[in-house]
Amino acid sequence: MQTMQCMEVWGGNGLVDSGVSMAGLDAWVFSRPYGQSATGGDVHYVSSCATGRITRLLVADVSGHGAEVADIAANLRRLMRRFINYIDQNAFVREMNGQFSALSESGRFATALVTTFFAPTNEVSVCNAGHPPPLHYSAKKRTWTVLESASREAASGANIPLGIADLGDYEQFGVRLAVGDLVLCYTDSLIESRAADGSMLGMQGLLEIARGVEAGNPTEFVHALLEAVAKAHEGNLDGDDVTVLLFRPNGMSPCVPIRDRILAPLRIIRSLARSAARGGGDGGFPEISVPAIGGALMSRFNRRTGMTREP
Repeated sequence: MQTMQCMEVWGGNGLVDSGVSMAGLDAWVFSRPYGQSATGGDVHYVSSCATGRITRLLVADVSGHGAEVADIAANLRRLMRRFINYIDQNAFVREMNGQFSALSESGRFATALVTTFFAPTNEVSVCNAGHPPPLHYSAKKRTWTVLESASREAASGANIPLGIADLGDYEQFGVRLAVGDLVLCYTDSLIESRAADGSMLGMQGLLEIARGVEAGNPTEFVHALLEAVAKAHEGNLDGDDVTVLLFRPNGMSPCVPIRDRILAPLRIIRSLARSAARGGGDGGFPEISVPAIGGALMSRFNRRTGMTREP
């Protein structure tokens, strides 16, 4: 497992089977493009910064393959870097929606699941744009459930693919995770697989398979889950891109020396200057909020995220 540093963006749309560790969070990604393709329509990214407090994780399913998807993946990487210091992910998702508008006009579409983990409070914010909802494993209860908004009416109104409508804000919700909990994000190849009787697995079928897989070792869980889905029916996972992203809070708080906290604004300004010199707009400027800016100097400001909206 590799260690991610602040201002890193890791991911893409190619073959990968690896893990990353950062302050507060461990993550594992398995992605396999369809057939023998080097790249596919599934895109995944993980980014970390704001002095190690913010981790953003993205899984997107873009219709199509090849150069067009590669261009989209590159644009998503730039957006991940641009909003790398934002706790609130609404601005990021709005920009994504705009990026995908041209795609929808050509008769194609994309779904995406965006999650933002805030290490000081172990809170995760979830935004779903027409994507299958993630699964949540409670280490305390030792069981899997679907991680979705309690406000189903609100969720159904905004849970549509990217680029379809000019939405001001996609619906999002926040939950507090415990150390050792797991969150599983994936693309639709899993729920569109078949059960033994030939029926589509769907959410409940995938949930039952997940409950039958040992979750004690996350590094082995993804492989065991995919093996169980593949064994459920002949041909499962063979006809589409397959991507699974698993993450868990690890309890490691960001350890940032007071000198680095004080100098954080200068590093941001330097990053913006370098970005401007390259003619780009992806320097990673923070959102104007007390947790994003004040939290870099004083830890108590980090408690004012307001992410958790449901019990």
